[in-house]
Amino acid sequence: MTDYYEILGVPRDATPEQIKKAYRRLARELHPDVSGTEPGTDDRFKDVSRAYDVLGNPEKRRAYDMGADPSSPGGGMGGGFGFQDIFETFFGAAGGGAPRGPVPRARRGQDALVRLDLDLAEAAFGVHREVQVDTAVLCPTCGGTCCRPGTSPRTCEVCGGRGSVQRVARSFLGQVMTTQPCAACHGFGTVIPEPCTECAGEGRVRSRRTLSVDVPAGVDTGTRIKMTGQGEVGPAGGPPGDVYLEVRERKHETFVRRGDDLHATLQVPMTAAALGTVVTMETLDGPQEVDLRPGTQPGQILTLRGLGVGHLHVGGRGDLHVHVEVQVPSPADDEQADLLRRLAVLRGEERPEARLAAANPGMFAKLRDKLSGR
Repeated sequence: MTDYYEILGVPRDATPEQIKKAYRRLARELHPDVSGTEPGTDDRFKDVSRAYDVLGNPEKRRAYDMGADPSSPGGGMGGGFGFQDIFETFFGAAGGGAPRGPVPRARRGQDALVRLDLDLAEAAFGVHREVQVDTAVLCPTCGGTCCRPGTSPRTCEVCGGRGSVQRVARSFLGQVMTTQPCAACHGFGTVIPEPCTECAGEGRVRSRRTLSVDVPAGVDTGTRIKMTGQGEVGPAGGPPGDVYLEVRERKHETFVRRGDDLHATLQVPMTAAALGTVVTMETLDGPQEVDLRPGTQPGQILTLRGLGVGHLHVGGRGDLHVHVEVQVPSPADDEQADLLRRLAVLRGEERPEARLAAANPGMFAKLRDKLSGR
């Protein structure tokens, strides 16, 4: 193994500053721009740079002092032997003291994520849907064996079906035996002499499938529905993954959803709010009567119990909250204006005085927090 301390001309217990100083001195002397074409200086400059790359790095220097050469192709010890080889030699590839066996060719398939767009009513009541998924399915020709029909996998002649090979390497500990995956069969222990032409030896092909799903009531944007075992088939006919349907709820033109409750705005004439009446409004359950008491105020909220969204997995439903918006008329003619003036006289409001409403602590607290940047 190359002696980098000797190349830099420093003792083995040299400090990092001494190593850096020695490198700078030699680099100035041997740099091509200084030494010109003097024979051998180019190779010496490369050796000095390589030595400093190792000794100037604490981790690499520690490995080098233990017998490894981090600048070698494998970062290992003499003969390309590394620390991973040491671990596998004494503890086995899996830490169990024995070489690992062949790797299974069949592996589990990946999961799939599919977006499912729903209307508000579908999310509120639940719905049965058909969804299409592009995924991998078992090859119909080879049935997942990866081989052309009539043929079968063959035991690897290089590793004898073990999936790994052993080699002898030299190190400061002497000659040791290491175990590595077989390059001929990629660790499977078998080779496919005649791959299936339809799946190219994968054991699976791409296909579009239609899945049926019962969406429960109460799902919301971001809800994921798991369909176990409906994902893609793994390589070599391995077990399938899962499909996750992620719900995205479309916005409704009338209702706003907050949790399992719905909110809507009901516009009524001033006279209806003042005198009271019964109006009919459309809901997710069809037309419903809403009772407006005499003197209904703008912004008043009327609650219709159980007309909201279904509770997910627990039964029952949320409520529908109706926000009343009173429409103030603009007199269309003199007769209407005269009627309004007579009403003002009857109510003593010919010359109304504006009054400040009682302060709302919550409102001012929010305004204070906003102005203070909280």
